[in-house]
Amino acid sequence: LIATPGRLMEIYLKGDLILKNLTTLVLDEADKMMDMGFMPQIRRILEIIPRKRQNVLFSATMPERVAILSEEFLEFPVRVEVTPPAQTAQTITQSLYEVPNLATKINLLEHLLHRDANEMTRVLLFTRTKENADQVAAFLKRKAPVGEVRVIHGNKGQNARMNSMDAFKEGNVRYLVATDVAARGIDVPQVSHVVNFDVPLIFDDYVHRIGRTGRARHAGAAITFADPSERQHMERIAELINQEIPLLPIPEEVALTNTPFIEQQVFEQVDFGG
Repeated sequence: LIATPGRLMEIYLKGDLILKNLTTLVLDEADKMMDMGFMPQIRRILEIIPRKRQNVLFSATMPERVAILSEEFLEFPVRVEVTPPAQTAQTITQSLYEVPNLATKINLLEHLLHRDANEMTRVLLFTRTKENADQVAAFLKRKAPVGEVRVIHGNKGQNARMNSMDAFKEGNVRYLVATDVAARGIDVPQVSHVVNFDVPLIFDDYVHRIGRTGRARHAGAAITFADPSERQHMERIAELINQEIPLLPIPEEVALTNTPFIEQQVFEQVDFGG
């Protein structure tokens, strides 16, 4: 039986599901389930299933909160790591641009996509929010040929997300814009570039994001845009991966726009620890 926590509880409470014979519980993508607020539902499930069972937990990253969760519901667990934590592939070229604001990120993206069009054959762009994902996708659709841009995030239906990912994998879509949660499970062998339009707040996600390129010994590139509120995060990420990420100057052709008042207030709150 494969189910989301909420749907499982809904069916159980209706009396349509009997769990007394359950022998194994698997929590997949535990880190993302915690980020999405599923923990209260998971704890309710743990209360209704047999105490004598096998528990298995899968997580692409292992932050402290996931380790605490594992201690909570696993007894004497065996920990298996497929790859060392926070390790980036040597086939990935990383670069960082420090930009003043959101509008300049858009201008820089347009410049890079035009300048490096021959190399950027299959591009996965990550944003932190659904709103930014829609905004970046709308911009790309104005610039790219019809059908070459898709966007996936939590507000898109499952079928729409699957169709977009299949089209990207088959090479029918050149640009795929995604949030971290929606992009889980993407396995495309020849992604030429990963663009971090926004810096991830969960630092381990940086490794997970850029690991979508440079696979199977293919060369790949990971480009990150960091505004003033995100630069401290990039310093922490560099410490996490034990690697300095080269800082590149913004090309002269890129227009540097003025920062709107509201956006500037957000930056100042970060500077003062607000």
